[in-house]
Amino acid sequence: MIPRARHLIAVCLLGAALTACGTAGGERPAPAASRVSASPSATRPPVLAPGPGGLTPVFEHGPRNRGKTVALTFDADMTADEGPRAASGEHFDNPGLIDALRTLKVPATVFMTGRWADEYPAEAGALGHDPQFEVANHSWSHYAFTADCYGLPTVEADGMRADVQRAYESLRAAGVPHAMPYFRFPGGCYDQRALRALSGLGVTAVQWDVISGDAFATDADAVVKQVLDGVKPGSVVVMHCTRSAAPTTERVVRTVVPELRERGYRFVKVSELIGQAGNGR
Repeated sequence: MIPRARHLIAVCLLGAALTACGTAGGERPAPAASRVSASPSATRPPVLAPGPGGLTPVFEHGPRNRGKTVALTFDADMTADEGPRAASGEHFDNPGLIDALRTLKVPATVFMTGRWADEYPAEAGALGHDPQFEVANHSWSHYAFTADCYGLPTVEADGMRADVQRAYESLRAAGVPHAMPYFRFPGGCYDQRALRALSGLGVTAVQWDVISGDAFATDADAVVKQVLDGVKPGSVVVMHCTRSAAPTTERVVRTVVPELRERGYRFVKVSELIGQAGNGR
């Protein structure tokens, strides 16, 4: 989740599709969407091959020519310092959204912070055991991996690897049996230093090509339009399952899903898009 300041910028750039959910910052290599080092299986999900020098690979969207598939992804955000807000009653979860996805039978990928899993272990574990969902890593702290990432506190380079590993530990402790080898940078911000810091962990960094704008949004119709206008075959859509900071998302999903199905789209998890990228060669 990006702080509210980013949302204010996004409102001015709504037509340009830069809104509150985040976009990659800093240096970024060309996406390695066609390099896959493993095939889909129950125990070994597809991942992208490392870049030059073992650099962590980055995935943004699937093939455009492999049928009308789209992946809805949801960031379960909670930063390391937000415990007091949760204790005072703020809801960083969104059970209604998850129920809507189950009712609509939409597979989805949830990028979960370790701090969120610590706060909501029962919900994290339920998602981890539900075959309709796959749970991936969104860091433990939800602190930025680059400087100047929309006001987020930052993780030092020598702490980045440990932050990702700690998140996996929290996911396991919450009962997620097979967290995916996918990582989403907080705020979508990364650079060469961050990619190098995570080299060797075996994770694929997953970005997106459709920014929903649901973070801090109060106009569900505007979010719906932004998603529908942006989706292409192979798209990855970023949304949030944080009730207090993305209150319209459930309504957006209930509108977007039937409309995209009417347009011929099939909903898939991120792992299937990465698998498609490799099989398309």
